[in-house]
Amino acid sequence: MPPTHRITSRADGPSGRADGGPSGRARRRPLRIALATGIALTAAVVATGPAGTATAADPEPDAARTEHVEYFTGPGGHPRHTEVPASPALSAKERAEIKGDGDVVPIVEAGPTDAKLDVVFIGDGYTASQQEDFHADVRAKWAKVSAVEPYASYKGLFNVWAVDAVSRQSGVSGDPTSGTVKDTALGSAFFCDGIERLLCVDTNKVESYAKKAADPDLVIVLANSTKYGGAGYNDITSPSGYDGIATASSDNAQSDQVVVHETGHSLGKLADEYWYDEYGTYQGAEPWETNISKLRADQLTAQKKKWYRWIGRTSPDGGKVGAYEGGGYYPRGLYRPTTDSIMRTLGREFNLPGREAMIAGFHRHASVVTAVTPTDRTVRRDTKVRVQVADGIRLRWSVDGREVRHADGDTTVTPRALGVPSDGRTHHLSVRATDPTNAVLDPALRTLLSDSLTWRVRR
Repeated sequence: MPPTHRITSRADGPSGRADGGPSGRARRRPLRIALATGIALTAAVVATGPAGTATAADPEPDAARTEHVEYFTGPGGHPRHTEVPASPALSAKERAEIKGDGDVVPIVEAGPTDAKLDVVFIGDGYTASQQEDFHADVRAKWAKVSAVEPYASYKGLFNVWAVDAVSRQSGVSGDPTSGTVKDTALGSAFFCDGIERLLCVDTNKVESYAKKAADPDLVIVLANSTKYGGAGYNDITSPSGYDGIATASSDNAQSDQVVVHETGHSLGKLADEYWYDEYGTYQGAEPWETNISKLRADQLTAQKKKWYRWIGRTSPDGGKVGAYEGGGYYPRGLYRPTTDSIMRTLGREFNLPGREAMIAGFHRHASVVTAVTPTDRTVRRDTKVRVQVADGIRLRWSVDGREVRHADGDTTVTPRALGVPSDGRTHHLSVRATDPTNAVLDPALRTLLSDSLTWRVRR
């Protein structure tokens, strides 16, 4: 079967809720994906045959391939589902143009790419003379996204990069009207499939630009526009390794909420917490997502399942954590942790189970501690050994397995000061880093919140 990618879009105003019915188009088909330490991993994409051919592995021609779409219709509106044609394969000319484009500009450099969660912004609708404007827009958008918890408490885990995609024309198609057509690098367009607030993009072009960054983990397309809209492609397993694509307009004050919600899917592996009345009662298996369940609160507690550890606690999105019927698109038979988190309504907070899932997602990509002084070479007793950690991380140093308490919390030490003897033998200097956050209760997830580094020391 050819690959299909779901697009999840938040394209109304900042307070758009999610409890209406489908649009009469194809409904979104939830995937069931394997769990890893309590958080699901992304699904693999099946390879397809040559364009336009139908094989046993690819029974449909390219023209039949679609991407699943979820979107909001307007301020105060409810989500609707549809499918749009999948992005076509790139031509030789397009590949050549992309190869000669795409400078990568650092916006936030917190540490090595293999130890941090690397967010890659790609601009669309910015001409060659507007690339500095794009960089400014990235800084502004990231400032708003990273002000939302749990991003705000974990800013030190993120690198942010801007990939310059030079467009021939400024702005994007569909802004301000459906008849507006712009020649842009990524083909961003409102009125996707005739839906005004749905901001689609050529995912093949996005992939080609994204892989210019060293290690993309999250990709955000920033369209040069003031129009409210966006989308999220979260069922993609990219060859470059990132978890999904979000699209948002650059100069709309509320479009950052689109990005935040979509990262709930891509990083947190969270389900949507709204429903459609005509879906009726859920009859399927227990969902893999950590924030919806067939079990009521008492059953979650008795069986020690999913978010049972949080039940009864006051959640930042309002009210107590429990099991509220309605979620995962079904009004009955599925339960969500709180009445109204950001996975149901834009502008809200992540609930407590959602924050836990997001922090776990951060740490799937970013280490708790980063070595500034390389660990793959021997250091001397007087060498300054440096590490880098996010705010609030606990550090404990040891020499040959013996803890040196007076160095607790230090990010720079010297082996001599920690008592490494000058006896000509090789000794081992180690640091253990732990995130003590009370926002993670699941012991399986807490294993992601601790790590250690070791250096060999000789005179």
